[in-house]
Amino acid sequence: MTVTDAPAWPQCGHLGTGERCRGRRVGSYTACLAHLDSAERAVHLASLAPGADLDHRGTPFTQSLLDELLAPLRDPGSGRARVGEASFDGVRFTGDAELEGIDFDGFCSFASAVFGGGVYVREVHAGGDFRLGAARVAGDVWLDDTEVGGDAWFYEARIEGTLRFCVHEVGHNAMFKGMTCGDAYFSGVRVRGVASFDGAVIDGEASFDGAFFQEGADFAEIRIAGRACFDGARFRRGRACFDGADIGGDMPFAEAHFETEATFDGASIGGDLSFSGARLEADVGFRRAVFRRTARIGPLVCPGTVDFSDAVFEAAVTLEAAAGEVRCRRTRWASTAALRLRNAEVDLSDAVLEFPVTVAGRPRPFFSPEGEKIAEPWLTCAPVRVTSVQGVDAAYLVLADVDLTGCLFVEAVHLDQLRLEGRCLLSSPPVGLRWMSRRTLAEEHHWRATTYGGGWTPAPPHVETHGPAVLAPVYRQLRKALEDGRNEPGAADFYYGEMEMRRHDTTASRGERTLLRLYWALSGYGLRAARALAWLVLAMTATVLAMMLWGLPQADPDPVSSGTVDGRRLTLTTRKPAPLNPEGPYTSRLSTARFEKSARVVINSVVFRASGQDLTTTGTYVEMAARLVEPALLGLAILAVRNRVKR
Repeated sequence: MTVTDAPAWPQCGHLGTGERCRGRRVGSYTACLAHLDSAERAVHLASLAPGADLDHRGTPFTQSLLDELLAPLRDPGSGRARVGEASFDGVRFTGDAELEGIDFDGFCSFASAVFGGGVYVREVHAGGDFRLGAARVAGDVWLDDTEVGGDAWFYEARIEGTLRFCVHEVGHNAMFKGMTCGDAYFSGVRVRGVASFDGAVIDGEASFDGAFFQEGADFAEIRIAGRACFDGARFRRGRACFDGADIGGDMPFAEAHFETEATFDGASIGGDLSFSGARLEADVGFRRAVFRRTARIGPLVCPGTVDFSDAVFEAAVTLEAAAGEVRCRRTRWASTAALRLRNAEVDLSDAVLEFPVTVAGRPRPFFSPEGEKIAEPWLTCAPVRVTSVQGVDAAYLVLADVDLTGCLFVEAVHLDQLRLEGRCLLSSPPVGLRWMSRRTLAEEHHWRATTYGGGWTPAPPHVETHGPAVLAPVYRQLRKALEDGRNEPGAADFYYGEMEMRRHDTTASRGERTLLRLYWALSGYGLRAARALAWLVLAMTATVLAMMLWGLPQADPDPVSSGTVDGRRLTLTTRKPAPLNPEGPYTSRLSTARFEKSARVVINSVVFRASGQDLTTTGTYVEMAARLVEPALLGLAILAVRNRVKR
C-alpha cells in the first residue's frame, strides 16, 4: 500500500501538517489511539483485558504509547501481557520499538510499518504469524527467546541494521524473500515449514549455524556480501536450494547434515566451501556455479553425485571429495586445480583446462582439522574411476592412481601430452589362449564386442562405438605420452594396440594389412619374444630336417689330384667332385652324424655365418634361406625382450 492509497480501515480525522492521519479509529471515536485526548484514551484502555484483540493499523506510535497500550493486558503476577490478535500494519514508530514478555494468541502483524529506530522482540510467543513484511526499519531487528506458532513473514522488509532472528521455533514457514539487511544471524532457529530467502540481500555476513530446516530451505538468488556460515545446520526434507546465490566470502558447512538434495546451480561463491564432518545423504549440484576466489572445497563425503558441470573455477583450488560420482562436464578451470578423490566415478567430458589440473585417487580417508577421521558410511573402498576425457585438451591434464578401465579417450586432443602418474589401471583382453595380456582401451573393447562377441565389454547405452581407423591415432598419442614419461614398457602395450587397429583398419591398403599380419604372426609387432623364438625354433628344426634329408651329400667327397712331370718341374691339378645327392630311404638319412652336421649348418646360419660344409644344391638353397630368415627371427626376439625391459 502506497501513501497515496486510501487505507482499508476507518481513518483517523486528525489533521497534522496539512496531511490527514492514516491511523485506525479506536472504537466509536473519530481519532486513532495516538490522537485521542487523555480522557478518551484512559476510557479505552480501561476497557481492555488480557486476551483482547488490538487493531491500530497506520497509527503513529512511540515506545511510551505502546507500553501504555500493553499495560492493561499484563498479568500482575507474571508481568506478561496476553493479546489475542494484533494488527499494527502501516504504523509509524518513532525511535526504538521494544516488545517484551508478550503472548499473542493469534497473529502479530507489523506489515508495511515504518520504524525510526530498531525493533527488539524478547521473550515473545506468537500463536499465529509474526509479520514484518515490507516494513522499513532504520536500526536493528532482534528477536530473542521468541517462538512463532505460525509463519514468520519478513517479505521485502528493509532493515538498515542487523537482523538477529534467534527464534526457538517457527511453527510453519519462514518467509524472507526480497528482504534486505546488514548482518543476519539465524543461529539455532528451527523452521518446521519451508524457509525462503529467495532474492534476499544481506550486506554483511550471515550465520545459520545450528539452524534446522525441516521442510526445505530456499536460498535462491540470495546475495550475502560477506561470510555465510552453515556449520551444524540441518536440512531434513524438501530441498536445500542455493541456486543463483551470490556469496562474497567463505561458506562453511562443517558438521552440517543434509538429508535431502542440495543444489548450488548458477551460484557465485567468493570463498572456501568447507564440508568437514558434514553428512550428505543425497546428491549435491554445483552446475554453472562460479568459484571466484575459492581455494578449497571439502572434504565432501557424499554417497550420490557431486555435479560441477559447466562450473567455472577462477582461482587455484583443491577439491577433496569421497563420492559415488563426480561430474565435471564442460567445467572450466582458469587456474591450477587438484582433485583429490576417493571411491568416485569421474566424468571430465568437454572440460576446459587452462592450467594444470590433477585428478588423483587418494588411498587414505580424509581427516578433520582436529585430526579426526571423517567417516564414509555409504562408500566402499573402490578406486577412483575416470569414465571419460572426451573433448578435453589433455595438455594440462594429470591422472594419478586412477582406474581407466572404462575411460573414453576418443575426441580428446593432445593426448600425447597427457601425464599418467602412479598406478593407472587399464582393462585387459578376455582370458584365453587367443588373447595375450596387455593394456587396452575401453573403446577397443566396445569395437571388439561387436566383432568377436563374448569376453569383450560392450559399449554402455548411448555410447558410440568407434572403429580401428579412429582408435589407432588414440593409441599412438597415448604411446608417445608414456614414452615422453620414460615409461617404455607401458608404452609398448599402446604400440601393440596401435598396430592391432592398423591391422584391422579396412581403409588401409591390402598390402599394408598383409605386411602387418605377417609382422603380427611372427613376433606380435616385435613385442612377443616367445612368439618369435617359437618361430625361430620351428625354422631351425625344419632346416635341420631339410639338411638331413636333402642338403647333406651321400658322403663327403674325397679330393682327386692329377699331375704332369715336365723335367724337374712338377705341376699338380686337383679337382673336387660335386657332392652326390643322398640316396636310400629317409630313415637311413636321419643318423646322428648327419644331425650333427646339419645342426652345425643351422646354428651358423642363425648367426649369419657360412658353415663351410659341403652341401648338395638343395642344401645350398636351404642354407641361403635359413641365413636370411633365422637371423631376422632372432633379431625380433631380442627386440621384443628389449622393448619390455628398457627404461
